[in-house]
Amino acid sequence: MKVVQDIQNYSSDTKSILTIGTFDGVHIGHQKIIKALVKKAHNKKLLANVLTFFPHPRMVLQKNSQIKLIDTLAEKEDFLRKLGVDTLIIHPFSKEFSRLSALEFTRDILVNQLKISELFIGYDHRFGKNREATVADLTSFGKTYDFKVNIIPAQDVSAITVSSTKIRTAISDGDFIKVVDFLGRFFKLSGTVTKGQSLGRTINFPTANLLIDSQHKIIPPKGVYLVSTFHDENQYYGMMNIGTRPTLNGDKQTIEVHIFEFDKNIYDSTLTIHFIEKIRDEQKFESLDALKKQLIKDKEICKRNLTLKGWN
Repeated sequence: MKVVQDIQNYSSDTKSILTIGTFDGVHIGHQKIIKALVKKAHNKKLLANVLTFFPHPRMVLQKNSQIKLIDTLAEKEDFLRKLGVDTLIIHPFSKEFSRLSALEFTRDILVNQLKISELFIGYDHRFGKNREATVADLTSFGKTYDFKVNIIPAQDVSAITVSSTKIRTAISDGDFIKVVDFLGRFFKLSGTVTKGQSLGRTINFPTANLLIDSQHKIIPPKGVYLVSTFHDENQYYGMMNIGTRPTLNGDKQTIEVHIFEFDKNIYDSTLTIHFIEKIRDEQKFESLDALKKQLIKDKEICKRNLTLKGWN
């Protein structure tokens, strides 16, 4: 898959079938659309292209938006590549871009620059300045500029009761069973292992402290999680704590993972964490010994749950 930064840098002599959206999470609804697009494009020997935006339009158009994203750009790129997309065009979203009229966007961007033959779009899609144009307008433009509009009907959209907003809510609730159902895969965090206070080693629970690579990535709520950890393409199970470590009178949020049956120096390396399920909320214990006893229980719960899933 080719990744193009900015619409103006796109160039191809081959016509394309395109879909447009932020596609945060590339959830099962997005996947259905993109798989249909890829199949049709490749059957017709056309390019299967996706146009997306960064920053997220809400970050630009809504003054106080605190939106966090399910995927980083790198994670989105990786998954779209696996779906067979030929070109991912990432356009810098700006207020100036949002002021393009529907005609300018269709004629100058879709037709002249991106050379679309067909477009896949949801039945309720709106576009152009102030979201002035509807799918009916787009269909009319298609007749003028000779491209086909494939409308994803309401029944198809409503049949997949999932949205990026619902997934963000499920992540914020720590409901990773639901997140997996919506995404069709695990939610993941990637980060660099940094030096901590090494207090975990004093109670036989050494942890890798993670510095998350993206400031825009949504972080799950405080608590203890059963996770799957990937290091150098090897998979390990473990448990992750997100929180301020109140037993140690901490005041800054940390993200740390205890990897089962693992004893390697991995400072400065990258870990990717898949969230399987939440075990409990963060708690303050009266002593380090009480914390250690709870961590032993947490680990037993994690191991038992892995066995029940047939993963251990």
